Amino acid sequence: MKKSFLLLCCCLIGYVVKAQQLFEWQMRAFGFADNREYVKAGLYSQSILGIRLAPEVGFSLDSTHRIRFGVNFLQEFGAKPFVDKVYPTIYYNYEHSGLSFYLGAFPRQDLLDTYPRSILNDTLNYYRPNIEGLFFRYRNATVSQQIWIDWTSRQTAVDREQFMVGLSGKVKTGIFFFTHYATMLHTANTLNGDYPVRDNASLLMQVGVDLSERWRLDSLTIAAGGLASLDRIRSVYGSRTPKGFIADIHAAYKAWVLHDTFYKGQAHDILFGDRFYTKDTYNRLDLGWRPFRTGNVEGYFMLSLHFTPGEMSNQQVFQLRYNLDGHVRIKR
Repeated sequence: MKKSFLLLCCCLIGYVVKAQQLFEWQMRAFGFADNREYVKAGLYSQSILGIRLAPEVGFSLDSTHRIRFGVNFLQEFGAKPFVDKVYPTIYYNYEHSGLSFYLGAFPRQDLLDTYPRSILNDTLNYYRPNIEGLFFRYRNATVSQQIWIDWTSRQTAVDREQFMVGLSGKVKTGIFFFTHYATMLHTANTLNGDYPVRDNASLLMQVGVDLSERWRLDSLTIAAGGLASLDRIRSVYGSRTPKGFIADIHAAYKAWVLHDTFYKGQAHDILFGDRFYTKDTYNRLDLGWRPFRTGNVEGYFMLSLHFTPGEMSNQQVFQLRYNLDGHVRIKR
């Protein structure tokens, strides 16, 4: 079986090399400093500082088919060398008439960026840069829908099988829009263990209005809706289904960004979500500034204030992204 699989991979690579039109390369750099002061909220405080480098090379057969190879490695400042934090990148990408398809281990950047932190926390950008699985999306001027699956742990004698499925989309009509985000994290057993299966799901739906063109701002949107989740550990406890109200206001003008999220309802335990939603009342105010955003370089500073009942926590983030790419046409 393994020999057949290797032979299939060699044939695929041989076909790509023979049929390709362009040799492509890309280098992504992501530097970050994230200081989190969460003691007053009873959550884990930490400072996350480091840099990610993600070189890729590959072939483009035409404007539709692409195959890429690379690595994504992390160096946290003050930590051990990055050799034990290298993630392979290898994937096939199809793009045609609004359809996008990815298969393999591919960057989550630009694919899951719109997911709210209540469902997928921003720490994933630091420690899990790649999706390992499948991603499918269709979008046009009014509709965008996507579904994906990410295997976060392969089943072994010591590791439990775990994967996450996600579904999200947006529909626009005039100044109005509807968005939905859903995930389901399934954690099974090890090969020889006796752990109960856990299901952990979430759903966020909002309706909103985009007033960007009616105000002298680059962006102004207001949205409101509901957040619900499901958590159960089979044979330990049944389904727990908290829910609540959630609203967002986003405004941007030139280099300045303001975003406010308010939640009121029951406390959630969304495993890959922001832990502030384990509170029944939560308000997050983000004040952002992009000192430069030119060409392939973007710098971003954000001050976040986290309001929970009777307490206020704070967070300061600086991020620097640098993307460089190019291609060379191969003569045949």
